[in-house]
Amino acid sequence: MSQKKDIKPAKGKLGILIPGLGAVSSTFIAGVKAIEKGLGEPIGSLTQMGTIRLGKRTEKRRPMIKDFVPLANLSDFEYCTWDVYPQNCYEVAKNAHVVFGELVEKLKEDLSAIKPYKAVFDQNYVKNLKGTHVKTGANKMELAKQVINDIETFQKAKKCDRLVMLWCGSTEIYKKKSAVHSSLEAFEKGLENNDPDIAPSMIYAYAALKLGIPYANGAPNLSADIPALETLAQKTGAPMCGKDFKTGQTLMKTILAPGLKARMLGIRGWFSTNILGNRDGEVLEDPESFKTKEESKLSVLEQILEPELYPKLYGDLYHKVRINYYPPRGDNKEGWDSIDITGWLGYNMQIKVDFLCKDSILAAPIVLDLILFLDLAKRAGFTGIQEWLSFYFKSPVTPEGLYPEHDLFIQQTKLKNTLRWMMGEELITHLGREYYEK
Repeated sequence: MSQKKDIKPAKGKLGILIPGLGAVSSTFIAGVKAIEKGLGEPIGSLTQMGTIRLGKRTEKRRPMIKDFVPLANLSDFEYCTWDVYPQNCYEVAKNAHVVFGELVEKLKEDLSAIKPYKAVFDQNYVKNLKGTHVKTGANKMELAKQVINDIETFQKAKKCDRLVMLWCGSTEIYKKKSAVHSSLEAFEKGLENNDPDIAPSMIYAYAALKLGIPYANGAPNLSADIPALETLAQKTGAPMCGKDFKTGQTLMKTILAPGLKARMLGIRGWFSTNILGNRDGEVLEDPESFKTKEESKLSVLEQILEPELYPKLYGDLYHKVRINYYPPRGDNKEGWDSIDITGWLGYNMQIKVDFLCKDSILAAPIVLDLILFLDLAKRAGFTGIQEWLSFYFKSPVTPEGLYPEHDLFIQQTKLKNTLRWMMGEELITHLGREYYEK
């Protein structure tokens, strides 16, 4: 049994900073408000509904995670948002049509009070959006300082003791790491010089990390996962993680692929296509934004299946991903997967998956869990990349030279063992020989 870590208590208010007041963030905020009022259940949230086994199976210790680790209370949340449109959270939720009808009307007063600050926005990075509620400044450093001022103004007004930032904005165009991302000095110089390789999400990440605030990226774009901001996170003592919420189709891949690999079944092809009608779908109509999402989605199978180790099973795998904007569906995403697998003696078989889901309903509990776990990490003194939170992402961020682990079940074990380690409990390997060696 390890020594319990020194974790500061979750006292006072927790400020939730969300760039992007769209379907996901409005569904999350409305959901938390509904749960507080006893109007709904936090289904999908590991922190609220999950348990954790402690010690041997014979001990029968299975507390709720929220009772095991010191998490913030949902009633202590305060919300700060930024968006390219001026609508308040009630108007956004109503337009998104995820939380709607009688429920959203019961939450109208609370949601109407949450109004977004003007956003840092540049249409060059999100081609299919035309922001009307945006900040202006002489350069990107000035925009970063405006975000910092927003944060400090909000924290003072709401009397928040702690803060967490979670990017829920749109997918930006595909960017590779460049010289401006290589060091904090180069990055800050790039902010002053309006370097085109510094996207709006990076400006928010810089503002948060500069203040020592935990940061997570819910989209697939390059954001805090650059050497400059990883250095800043270490310098200011801020936990960070990302990227791209693992919700619909990719969630299914990280469940199915490990199972097929565990049984040494071959995969010849995996064709995935989606139809989606919300703002995310509209943004992804742009080929440059889709390229960012495609890279995130395609990386999952290769890392799980390890074709270099199993060339006969996965060496010739053809993996194709498509996303189609279809406005009539709104937030109702439909993901089709056609999987060609091989079995004994090379015989061919097929698996078909048709996943009809609500994108924001799957994302909202992820937002909640990440906020609570990042706040916990900050209070426990963790800094920099938090790989134990890979469970929630399509493209987990890892240190340079370390490949990410995509297998959902390995990710779950890593997450729960980190919680056990924090609290001084024995790590669980599931070996179980002690039950038979008597």
